[in-house]
Amino acid sequence: MAQFVGTKVEFGADKDEFALNLDARELPIIHADPYLNDLLLKYCEAALADRRVNMSQLRTRVENSISPLLPHGRVLVEDVARSLGMSKRTLARKLSDEGLNFIEILQQLRRDLAVRYLDDRKLHVSKIAWLLGFNEVSAFTHACKRWTGKTPSQMRTTAASSDFVQGG
Repeated sequence: MAQFVGTKVEFGADKDEFALNLDARELPIIHADPYLNDLLLKYCEAALADRRVNMSQLRTRVENSISPLLPHGRVLVEDVARSLGMSKRTLARKLSDEGLNFIEILQQLRRDLAVRYLDDRKLHVSKIAWLLGFNEVSAFTHACKRWTGKTPSQMRTTAASSDFVQGG
């Protein structure tokens, strides 16, 4: 990683920062993907807009540790705790001190991501299920119904009709 960025990389810092020289803006992006860029910008802007002002730093760190694990289908509290430099018990205690628990954070993150992903009609439901760590589309469908009261296709139909009403 240090070779890529040209400096020492510090993990576990209080802030997530990546500073580049101002001249870096002018460098070409060799494998640019405009569709993916637009998609990620949309998700990031929505995530920022939805964030509570007083969101716990620990919760944010836990969510950031969970996100890359989701597509692998096995999000274990032990792995997340280790990535944060603490034991499973310490993580559970710190979350409890803030009125949080790991399973709730995981489920809320999956639900929030599901709603955002389903807004993108180019993403197939099976791909969304995989991105959220479900081995089967049926498991994702059941979870979606538990979270929202609707299946993924019903959510897309509802979103499409509300877009139509809002647009015209």
